[in-house]
Amino acid sequence: MGSLSSIAAGARVVPRDATEFPARLAAVPDAPERLYAVGRLPDAPAVAVVGARAATGRAMATAYELARDLAAAGYAIVSGGAVGVDAAAHRGAVDAGGATVAVQACGLDVAYPARHRPLFADIVAAGGALVSPYRAGVPPRRYQFVRRNRIVAGWAAAVVVVEADRASGSLYTARAALDYGRPLAAVPGSPGCDALVAEGAAVVAGAADVEAAIAGRPRKPDVALPEPGSEEAAVLAALDRGQARDAGALAQRCGLPARTVARALMGLELAGLAVAVPGRAYVRSAVAVAALAGTAGHGAPAA
Repeated sequence: MGSLSSIAAGARVVPRDATEFPARLAAVPDAPERLYAVGRLPDAPAVAVVGARAATGRAMATAYELARDLAAAGYAIVSGGAVGVDAAAHRGAVDAGGATVAVQACGLDVAYPARHRPLFADIVAAGGALVSPYRAGVPPRRYQFVRRNRIVAGWAAAVVVVEADRASGSLYTARAALDYGRPLAAVPGSPGCDALVAEGAAVVAGAADVEAAIAGRPRKPDVALPEPGSEEAAVLAALDRGQARDAGALAQRCGLPARTVARALMGLELAGLAVAVPGRAYVRSAVAVAALAGTAGHGAPAA
């Protein structure tokens, strides 16, 4: 295996009408007219695995395992080559012996971020590819990452967001997935992903959930709602997703004693239906929002 510089020197131009240009990407209205590529562009259907740069350990492990298992099942993994979730996804695919594609927001000779030069070389050596819509020598610029994210979404058969805050760049990829009609899935547990789930993204815990989303059978949140008429159901109905409330405010809202509300909140939190936030307050969980949306019209508490 050569150095990344020598590998990038062999980049080729792949026009949009070329046979090896990814078919799904070629079909989107704003597809690039050409890609600069090093390595082999995989024929297999691709899954985009994206998320936070400043990722938690849990998110890194989840991204690695998702990509590893999807690659072992025959999917290519496409991501943005960034630190954090992207890097974990690429590494998971490489370690599974699968193909992965890192889409760059700069010229391939620039190799951004520089610390990922060994990873990028491993991707090519493992049968994957580095691609970019930008010619050699173009440095990374902020607006170019938005275009990069849209290419990732357009390439994929489905997009999975592993972890994101509400200002994460990976949410641009999620929005592009919706623009292109791609199945969108998210791993609950971070503000951005919880918002996506609340808005209808499929819930992902493992590779099987991603495959189900691609097949048009997204997994519903695996959670039991409280019995209608119970104290927990009343408190859940009083909770909001966007506005945190403490036990006193919830007691006033649902007409129950504060002690009863506190007990119900404990049960809802253990069930994954309520989330504690700073200030001893609570919000409705993303899983609860999705579960309630799935029971609309069947006597469930109002959202």
